[in-house]
Amino acid sequence: MVEIGSKAPEFELLSDTEKTVRLVDMHGHKIIIYFYPKADTPGCTKQACALRDAYPQIEAKNAFVIGISPDPPSRLVKFRDKYSLPFVLLSDPDHTVAKAYGAWGEKKMYGKSYEGIIRSHFAIDAEGNFSEAKIKVKPLSTADLAIKII
Repeated sequence: MVEIGSKAPEFELLSDTEKTVRLVDMHGHKIIIYFYPKADTPGCTKQACALRDAYPQIEAKNAFVIGISPDPPSRLVKFRDKYSLPFVLLSDPDHTVAKAYGAWGEKKMYGKSYEGIIRSHFAIDAEGNFSEAKIKVKPLSTADLAIKII
């Protein structure tokens, strides 16, 4: 479980452009990290587009947005381009970062249990500490939460 004020787990993941992105390189900026199950699905598209539409307000407050999913970079770049997403998307194929943030766990659908990405939202302050953590968020609430806390 993530504790507000604690250090966010560092990570190094490939982006949609297959460049390595490290959390440590973004220290000094506020960061909104959101985890989503799969690119270009209805809920994930709503979530990403809501953040896209709110991005000018987020960027004006010296903050970045990072979307993380298990999708490979090739799928992420198509998703980003299709919806003109102005923020970076990262590939976490083995769920290491999702697990470290508490965004991987048991889910249920139609009475069956399985493990997967739990749609989540985290805010990290300029020092690299958690300032907010929400697990099981609705797709459209991530953008509102981001604007509210930055």
